[in-house]
Amino acid sequence: MNSSSMAVSSKTRRRSCAPRLLWATAAIAIALIAGALVAIGQAQPQITSSEREYAEGMLSNIHRVLKEKYYDPSFHGIDPDERYKTYREQLRNAKTIGAAYRVIEAYLSGLDDSHTIFVPPPNSKRVRYGFRLKMIGERCFITDVRPDTDAAQMLHPGDQVVSLDGYALHRQDLWQLEYYLYRLPPRLTTDFTLRDVSGGVRHESVTAEFEAGNSLLDSTVYSIAHARIENEYRRHLLRSRSAEEGEVLFWRLPSFSGDEGDISSMFAKARKHKALVLDLRGNGGGLENVMLFMLSNLFDHDFTIGNLVMRKEQRPLLVKSRGHDAFAGQLTVLIDSRSASAAEILARVVQFEHRGTVVGDRSAGSVMVAQFYPLKEGVDLVLPYGVEITIADLIMTDGKSLEKHGVIPDLTLLPSASDLADGRDPVLAHAAELAGAKLDASLAGKMFPYEWPVANPTIN
Repeated sequence: MNSSSMAVSSKTRRRSCAPRLLWATAAIAIALIAGALVAIGQAQPQITSSEREYAEGMLSNIHRVLKEKYYDPSFHGIDPDERYKTYREQLRNAKTIGAAYRVIEAYLSGLDDSHTIFVPPPNSKRVRYGFRLKMIGERCFITDVRPDTDAAQMLHPGDQVVSLDGYALHRQDLWQLEYYLYRLPPRLTTDFTLRDVSGGVRHESVTAEFEAGNSLLDSTVYSIAHARIENEYRRHLLRSRSAEEGEVLFWRLPSFSGDEGDISSMFAKARKHKALVLDLRGNGGGLENVMLFMLSNLFDHDFTIGNLVMRKEQRPLLVKSRGHDAFAGQLTVLIDSRSASAAEILARVVQFEHRGTVVGDRSAGSVMVAQFYPLKEGVDLVLPYGVEITIADLIMTDGKSLEKHGVIPDLTLLPSASDLADGRDPVLAHAAELAGAKLDASLAGKMFPYEWPVANPTIN
């Protein structure tokens, strides 16, 4: 169905009512946040009686939606009513609004489901941390720092993040850390333990940049302006880019969110080349119809991706080829730990159909169908929030789900800490070589550099 979508990044999710395959790295034990991270969290104001009442209403509504909409009526053996009673009591003992949010998310974590998550009200404080993290293999690295920020003084691309705020980083639960950073009330400072490219260990405290607002109940004042800002950020970060090298077209696609006209134009350009390198690294997914249209342009035959298993029914997920108009040249697909949902499905289909070569790192393993349910709390002062609920699992033609497993590349190739530090991209360079182009790792690193959004976009 055209209104469905695969996930966008957890920091850039759209708030619509349409079903979506949502990005979120495997949701394993969010209770780690509710436990360990609350203990190390920066001091916050005590929760007020009004804020506690709002939070209790949020938990009640989320419990109701979960019971009505979750795709598995057995809830994986979890009793949601008993769990609700337990976490309602914990909520009554929460000392801060951040702790209350963690309790609400911990209520959902018992499902061990990457796509069923609490989306709190928008922060009244917008935060810019000035750094980007990524799992490479089984280790976490700083990949980018924003110029003219405190992070740029303290952190360097290629630094391995041993711990953040005392929280050891592992591939399976990095998403929890990002939830902690970007969804919960923001922090003034972030404490790192780092290992540099030479192996030395150091400790740094990085100060974030904030914009105004100071409490949960302030959030409605800023939400409209912030939504506009986030839309500008999203458009900047999710735009498609391309480059040509000889008879090879390189296409960086950060999201399946473009329209069919733009995609058709790119494939028209691709058909003029012998090879296409489709770079899906960092692609968290996007619209289902866009993913299907992408696949229709890559294959000369119709096929079934798999079956969507829902609460009361199943339906096949089908691809109808564009036939002679499909790109028929050599195909290489790049993925990494941030390639999720639709990106994972496309890569796995390429493997199933022997259409091309998948290169890079194991993908996120986050492929469920979820729907965002917008909710609100309050009468005179209304707070918007919501919950993303899994409404289906995708079982592919091999009888397996990619959830929690991800896609293992045909060729696993990872950048080193030194590559990150020096701005080299050996993965893209090797993909170019496979496609018949000559591109050294240094030049490859300059082809699609990360471009930070403007600090203060104009609000019209």
